[in-house]
This record gives sequence, structure tokens and C-alpha cells, in this order.
Amino acid sequence: MLQKLSLAVLGTTVVVMSANPASAVTMQVNSGMFSSYSDAKTVTFDDGTANDPNGFVTYSNITTNIVQGSVASQYASPYGDDTKFLTIAPSGSGVAGDSDFVNIKFKEAINYFGFYAGSLDSYNYIDIYSGGQLLKTFSGANVPTAIADGSWTSSEANMFVNLVGEADEKFDQVVMRSNGIAFETDNHAYRLAGQSVPEPNVMLGVLAIGACGITSLFKRLQH
Repeated sequence: MLQKLSLAVLGTTVVVMSANPASAVTMQVNSGMFSSYSDAKTVTFDDGTANDPNGFVTYSNITTNIVQGSVASQYASPYGDDTKFLTIAPSGSGVAGDSDFVNIKFKEAINYFGFYAGSLDSYNYIDIYSGGQLLKTFSGANVPTAIADGSWTSSEANMFVNLVGEADEKFDQVVMRSNGIAFETDNHAYRLAGQSVPEPNVMLGVLAIGACGITSLFKRLQH
């Protein structure tokens, strides 16, 4: 009986593990200007700086990158956003935010980073690092459901983008860069890996598996 029970538990474990593929960082989207993750911390740039009020993030290579509104041929405010935001343009382009890239480092490992993207273009890039090692690079063309054509008003070019570390994947650095004018983002959100909790549907799944296992054990013991 114990052998059969062990095999049954092992079978359940294999199913659970197969539902969680090898570590990776995936990209998702949600509507609205803010993260849909309730446990995320946010940097809004509303005070005109790239300072994190929570004290976990350091932005570097910031020059004239924080702007407001729209200026033709320079930058466009993400749709519906009338607050200050971050813009990145190629070095030497002579426009606001022409720092080429912005480096974002976290004091603790995170497993989630998100941002409200405005007028997405295929030449907008996000590099994800862990311990100085490049894990993955995304471009505007990789954003699910997006049409990265630089539209100022289209919902297919203005959306909230989420980069999620699956399984045990963590990262501690994000580099945002652009090969063209420009890469506009606001409301950067992140989640510390050490303080994360499973999503509600994951917890329900775990509880259901546990309940089934206990019920099965009681039935076998009765027999």
C-alpha cells in the first residue's frame, strides 16, 4: 500500500513540475497605466526624478530623460498619461533623453518588473540581467498583442508590459534602451523575490492537491 501511495504522490509531483517549465522570464500585458500585481512597488517619476521612494532601485545614466507632455519628433506622453515619465533616445540625437540607455539596478533580487509603455516601437529594447549575466532581451516587437508602430493613441502601442520570472527565475538589473526616437515609459513596478507570495490560483491548486492526497490516504488506511 505504501509503495502505491508513494507512486501516486510521485505522479502528482511530476504533473505539478511539468506545469512549471524551466526557468525563464516571460512577457505579459495588462490594460491601464499601472501594474495589475497588487504586491508590486512603483516608481512614478512624478517628482521629476528617478528616485525610488521605496529605496530598492537605483537609476543611472539619467540626463534629461524625465519629461512631461509631448514634443513632436522628440517624445510622446504615453496615452492618457499627463504626469512626468521617462524617455530614452539614441545618444547624439539632440533630443530630450538622448542618453541611449537607462540602467536600473535593484538592491535585492526581483522576479517581476513592469512599466506603462507609450507609443511602442520595434527599436525599443529591454535587457534582463542577473549577477551581470544577460538572461533575455525583448524588443517592442515582442510585446504580446502589440503593434509596435509608434502610435501615440492606439491601445496596441500603449499598454502596461509585465516581465515575469517563472519558477525560481530572479534578476537584479534591467537596461532600457532605444535605437530610435524614442522609448517612453512610466510607472515602473517591481516585486522583491524574497517577499513574493504565490498567485491565488496557484495556492488554490496546491490546496486542492493536498486535500486530494489526504482524502486518498484516509481511504487507504481505512481499507
